[in-house]
Formats: sequence, C-alpha cells, structure tokens
Amino acid sequence: MGEDIAATKETAENLEPAGSKLQRAVRRGWYNIFPAFTWLRTYQPKWLRADLIAGVTLAAYLMPAGLADASLANLPPEAGLYACLFSGLVFWLFCSSRHTAITVTSAISVLVGASLGDLAGGDPSRFWALASCTALIVGGLGFIAWLAKAGVIVNFISESVLVGFKCGIALFIASTQLPKLFGFKGSHGDFWERSGYFFSHLRQTNTASLLLGICAFAVLLLGKRFLKNKPVALFVVIAGIVVAASMDLGSLGVKLLGQVPQGLPPFGLPAVHVSDLNDLLPLALGCFLLGMVETAALGRMFAAKHGYRFDPNQELLGIAGANVMAGLGHGFPVSGGMSQSLVNESGGARTPLSGFIGSLLMLLIVLFLSGVLRYLPQPVLAAIVLMAVMGLFNVTALKHFWRADRTEFVVAIAALLGVLGSGLLRGVLIGAIISVVQLLRRASRPRVAFLGRIPGSRRFSDMARHSDNEPVPGALLVRVESRQRR
Repeated sequence: MGEDIAATKETAENLEPAGSKLQRAVRRGWYNIFPAFTWLRTYQPKWLRADLIAGVTLAAYLMPAGLADASLANLPPEAGLYACLFSGLVFWLFCSSRHTAITVTSAISVLVGASLGDLAGGDPSRFWALASCTALIVGGLGFIAWLAKAGVIVNFISESVLVGFKCGIALFIASTQLPKLFGFKGSHGDFWERSGYFFSHLRQTNTASLLLGICAFAVLLLGKRFLKNKPVALFVVIAGIVVAASMDLGSLGVKLLGQVPQGLPPFGLPAVHVSDLNDLLPLALGCFLLGMVETAALGRMFAAKHGYRFDPNQELLGIAGANVMAGLGHGFPVSGGMSQSLVNESGGARTPLSGFIGSLLMLLIVLFLSGVLRYLPQPVLAAIVLMAVMGLFNVTALKHFWRADRTEFVVAIAALLGVLGSGLLRGVLIGAIISVVQLLRRASRPRVAFLGRIPGSRRFSDMARHSDNEPVPGALLVRVESRQRR
C-alpha cells in the first residue's frame, strides 16, 4: 500500500509541468531565506494581542538600552535609537527564533567605543561614520557566513571563554560609568588607568549627581527584585527627566544628556575612505563573533523551552540584514540582546512580529518624542548601564568552573585578564585563540572509555566509573570521546 502511494506521488511529480516545478522551487527558496513568509501564512488573529503587548513592552526596554549603550560606544544618544529602530525593522523577516530581540548590547557597544578613538583622530563625526561602517562590515561577514553555512562556528567558542570575556567587559564598563555616576569627567585608557583615575579624583564628586544616581540605581535594583521583566528602566528615565526639568538640576552641576535630534537621519552609506575598511575589519570580526554567539545562544534557549526548531545558520542572515540596516541608518553593530529577549518572551510574544511592532514604536519615539530626552541626567543613564552590567558579571558560573573543572576556570580568568590587560578587541581575539587551542587539545587527546557489562543487563558503561561492571571474555570494548570524568 505504502509503495503504491509513493509510486503514485512520484508519477504525479514527474507529470507536473516544468514551469510548476520551477515555481515551487523558487517559492521554497524564498521561504528558506524569509522564514516570516512561512509563519505569516498560518498566523492566527488571536496571537496579535499577545504580540502587540510584547512589542510595547519591548519598545519600553529598547529606548533606555539604546541611549545607555550609545554612551558606551562614545556616540550620540540618537545613534543607539537609530540602531534599534532600523535593525528591528528587518530582523523579524529573517530570524528563525520566535523570541530573540535584536538590539544594541553593552559588550559590543563598549568594544566599538574603545576601538575607534585612534582611528577617528578625535573627530566625532568621523567616529560615528566609522561605527556605522563597522555595522555594514559585520553585516557583510554575516552574509558570507550564511552562504558558507557557518552556523556551527558558535560551537567553537567555549562557555568558559565567553564567561570570562563578559566578566572582563563588565569590569571595564563599570570603570567608564562610575565617574558619570559620581558627577565628574572620566579618563581614557584601559581598565587600570580608568580605575586609578577614578579613585584619585573622588574628591571631585558632585553630591547632587551621586544622590540622584544612587536613587536611580536603588529603584532599578528593587525593580529587578520585585518587578521582574517590567519596564522599570523606562520609569526611571521618565522620572529622571521630570525631576531634572522641574528642579533645574543643571544649575547644581548635574550633567544632562543634551539635545537629541528629532526625526530620521539621512539613509545611506557612511562617509569613510576605502582604506578604512582594512582597519575596521578586526573590530567588525570581534563584533560579529560576539553577536553570533550571543544570538545563537538565545535562540537555542528559547527553542528548547518552547519546543520549536531553531536554525543557527538562518540567524546569521538575520544578523547580516539587521547590521546592514543599522549601518545604513547611522547606527552601530547590533545583535540579539539577553534582557530584551527575555522581556519579549515574558511579554507573551508568539512570533517575531512583536519585534517589528517594537521597532515601529521606536520609530514614533524618534519622530515625535526624542526632544524631551535632553533633560535626562547622565547619572541616571550611568545607573541604567551599571545595572545592566551586573548581568554580565556571572559569579555563579565562575564558582561552578572552580568546583567542577579548574582548567575551565583558568581559561575563564585568562579571558577576563586578557580583556582588562590587553584591551577589548585583543581580549576577543585572545578568547577565540583559547577556544581553538582547547578544541585542538581535545581532538589530539581523545578520551577513551573501556566498557563492561552492567550486571543484570545488556547495557555497557565505563568500567573506570563503575567498578562492578563485568568485562566481556575475549573482547575489548572501547568508546572513543567518552564523557570526561568529574
């Protein structure tokens, strides 16, 4: 019966006109490139309410994140808004994850801010153009990786390297934001220079700035404890603007965000030289690796939790499209954001349409509401950044490595010190090199387990771990690449 059905189906396919076959193949190709075409065909009206609520909540998180991370990248605040806006308008078309939100991230932002200073030569407009060009190069790398089906690359970056790198990033970001929280100007240089400058200039603390920053940080901390996945950061931004405008905090020495242009920027290629592309390539590669690993990790987590298929290679095309749009729209490199994606999921998102809705709301903010942001106090913005940094410094993971595998702990600390001692870009490269060395070491020394029969069964397991296993007379059973003993 089954053979008859298969034969009938094969005959029908053979009789199908060549034009219909070509149309079907083209349609399948477009669906592979744009997964949105697939789920939009089966979209149910009852999902719209959930996606709408999730999109509104997501936009409430994207705005303060865009402002804060733009300051980390040493760019004007509107650059962060543009990056979130334009990247979100296209990411939902390409991504395979239903819950991942595209946004600017602290790690990539501080990498951009710390790497372009010398190349820009002190020119803010050139700095901005180089940051936008970096996003375009990241998009190009993502497209090439998608064509090469290089999604498996994420498996080469070990968890220990990623944990150590993020811890180093967290400490570096803290050294850049603490002076803003205390109300005095920070310094340039690496982590150690910035930290030394901060402690030696504490006498310049502005009391009003410090009190305002501490109050904002306390509200954020309480919100994280008692109002999880609620837009507390948006409330802090609004409250800071109201307080600064009504109490004239600028006269007390509190630095404000300043004028944020209203409306959309000119859409197009940034004004850079062709010779700049080679200089930007290492930075773009670092941003791409970070974005690829972070976005793939989020997609896998959500897919496992909600039971749908995740394609890491398809996510590369999403990263490519999002960064190209961010670069053309005067933004800077973007990737999947952990906190924003969790907010999107907890808001009830059913499909990637929630990300598109969030971007449309960002568009309304840029067009009509960006002018009021000039009253936002810098200490409040610093408090938001420091709150986000706390999620990067994963003490629990470091403790786990210390207890479970001292080698992995040493690798994590090496990546951390690489960031603090050699700079962020070199820290990324050090982490990638450590990952490759780990892979080569394991491949050159495969673990081999000698197996014995589990008493009373037909199953076999490692005799070194289970001494009561029974050897098989006249046979030697081995399993290559066995799980390492803990």
